[in-house]
Amino acid sequence: MIAAHDLYENNYARFWIIDGILYFKYKPNTTINIKVAQSVVTDRIYFQNEKSYPILCDVRGVVGTEKAGRDYLAQSGSVLAQAVGLIVHEKVLLTISNFYLQISKPSVPTQIFTKEEDALIYLNGFI
Repeated sequence: MIAAHDLYENNYARFWIIDGILYFKYKPNTTINIKVAQSVVTDRIYFQNEKSYPILCDVRGVVGTEKAGRDYLAQSGSVLAQAVGLIVHEKVLLTISNFYLQISKPSVPTQIFTKEEDALIYLNGFI
């Protein structure tokens, strides 16, 4: 069970921390543009209270991205992130995520997974 103060939610995502891993889940039908990217990064950094975490990022709610949003996440989205495990479930998102990794080159170790369990195994190596 997650206590209310252990969960943060804005218009685009929810995040919480369990066992040293920050869980980050985009809400359904989210398009990542510059406004969304800035909002989720700012709120996540504030929520983390200056502590760095491995991040499990569930992007299954994302329906589209814009270049400015992707670029912002690649440059500023890694602040206070030790590593990122991206959870995807559709081939289209898998393609977009692979494109993001190859083109935007995030500054922290980042891998793509279709199963949360596999991502958690990966991220536990950074705790």
